Amino acid sequence: MATEEAREGAAASLRTLNHAFAAHEFSDDELASIATVADGLTRTIDEMPPRDRLALMRRRSDGSVLSGEGFEDRAVGGSSNPTSVDLNVRFEKVDVVADVVLRRAFEGAPGRAHGGIVAAAFDDVTGFVIGKLQEPAFTGELTIRYLAAVPVDEPLEIRARLDGRERRKLFISAELRAGGTVIATCRAIYVTVDPSRFAGAPDPR
Repeated sequence: MATEEAREGAAASLRTLNHAFAAHEFSDDELASIATVADGLTRTIDEMPPRDRLALMRRRSDGSVLSGEGFEDRAVGGSSNPTSVDLNVRFEKVDVVADVVLRRAFEGAPGRAHGGIVAAAFDDVTGFVIGKLQEPAFTGELTIRYLAAVPVDEPLEIRARLDGRERRKLFISAELRAGGTVIATCRAIYVTVDPSRFAGAPDPR
């Protein structure tokens, strides 16, 4: 079985391919050639053994202890996911900080990132606050305020932190900055769950 490093490398190459496709024009013949290569690769991949993310995330058969394996397959920010946003996350004393560039496949209005992908990036980064706390939780509410256009192909920074808690609810806030200027904000409420019910279990809310 391949290493996770190799899988992450392949996913990164596929992400770059997606953004290159979105950023360039082609002739009909060139598009047909791309489709032929992509279809052939898909057929090859479909012959490979299936990947069971739930099994990867479970350390024990009862699921009561979760490992980090399979986490990087997650949507939005997983480094093993070829459709994800590229996030470089670090943990400071209080904040979780993510450096991100929203590339061309995430463009909405010309030159601007789609608001939905901005919200999804906030959701992923605020989830790292949950990871820092080591308390499994689901997103209960996500409120985004857009203060200015979010550019594509430019370095951005998201900062998130825990503001407080009330029983099972965790209150998290975050900001998106471009060149030091706050251009979007986020307020999130997460609902904690028992670790044994986290992976593969229905959302209990």
